[in-house]
Amino acid sequence: MDKISFAGLVLGLVAIIGGQVMEGGNVGSLVQPTALLIVLGGTLGAVFLQSPYHILWRGLKMARWVWMPPVIEQQVIIDQILKWSQVSRREGLLVLENHIPAVKDEFTRKGLQLLVDGADPERMRELLEVDINTFEDEWRQSAKIWEAAGGYSPTIGILGAVMGLIHVMENLSDPTKLGAGIAVAFVATIYGVGLANLVYLPIAGKLKYYLSRMVATREMVIDGLVGIAQGDNPRIIEGRLRGYLL
Repeated sequence: MDKISFAGLVLGLVAIIGGQVMEGGNVGSLVQPTALLIVLGGTLGAVFLQSPYHILWRGLKMARWVWMPPVIEQQVIIDQILKWSQVSRREGLLVLENHIPAVKDEFTRKGLQLLVDGADPERMRELLEVDINTFEDEWRQSAKIWEAAGGYSPTIGILGAVMGLIHVMENLSDPTKLGAGIAVAFVATIYGVGLANLVYLPIAGKLKYYLSRMVATREMVIDGLVGIAQGDNPRIIEGRLRGYLL
């Protein structure tokens, strides 16, 4: 579990609620189910309208990365590529075919198969980079649904505020209903801005970070396999691949 994500969310909530208490406000006044329904429902509807189903569904599943980051074992991959490099220098590229079934990652397996098939290094790089570009574009579009939610949420919050004020204006003759309408108006804005800046946009940023590391790892695989295809010394390959490590 990514503890810093949990700590960041808690810290943000504590700061906001703590500020409300320090100003003498009532925490209960921030609890407005109507305002929450307007903001969450409106934002979700806008994101649904914007996104194709497969992009939306993948983006929702990606949210778990905030708490359980994807495993990116760059050092393990480097060790694996160096092993292939040493084996190929001793016994030739064809012997690497025996290693293909043990490779779990589909992208790496495809690259290793191209290497065994004797593909030209530059042609191999070109083919694998097409895969990377497609992968990055599809997954980045999914991550952007959270960025889109961060854009829609404040506007939906303002919409909720206007609706609350309309309700207030309709009940000016009944003072007992004014408080609830004003509360919904202002709390809807708080929900809209708060969810955007404490939840949606931070999630989008973290997802894009992990995606960039996954893309960099695939580029590292390409560099390693191309180095093997060119017959580079394993030490040269290792030095180049270590440049990808953070």
